[in-house]
Amino acid sequence: MKRFFTIVPILTGLFLSSFTLKVGIDDVIAAMQTGNSAQIAKFFDNTVEITMPDKSNSYSKSQGELVLKDFFATNIVKSFEVIHKGQNAGSQSQYCIGKLVTKAGTYRTTVYMKQKGDLQVIQELRFENH
Repeated sequence: MKRFFTIVPILTGLFLSSFTLKVGIDDVIAAMQTGNSAQIAKFFDNTVEITMPDKSNSYSKSQGELVLKDFFATNIVKSFEVIHKGQNAGSQSQYCIGKLVTKAGTYRTTVYMKQKGDLQVIQELRFENH
């Protein structure tokens, strides 16, 4: 019986942590498919590295949202296709590589997320000409 009460909390913790990891990246992917900068910015860390073909910088959460909003205003999203997504073993960080097709061009897009407390936050977002 003691063993049961030891195993159940451990399994519950593992289940919830894996669920939290999946929710973060899947929500970002859904927002990327619609070009929703506000929804993506909800996952920004206090500072976020954003790289675009014409500029690259580290921004505060609010500045990053404005930069992303401007990007999506000039690059209206047609589609976002996930090429690969995964999780780094042991570090509870995850990433997604995708193909963002916009009216202005196609971008190889990379999202790096990291576990911070009980949240997944975006550390880096890259848009590279495809």
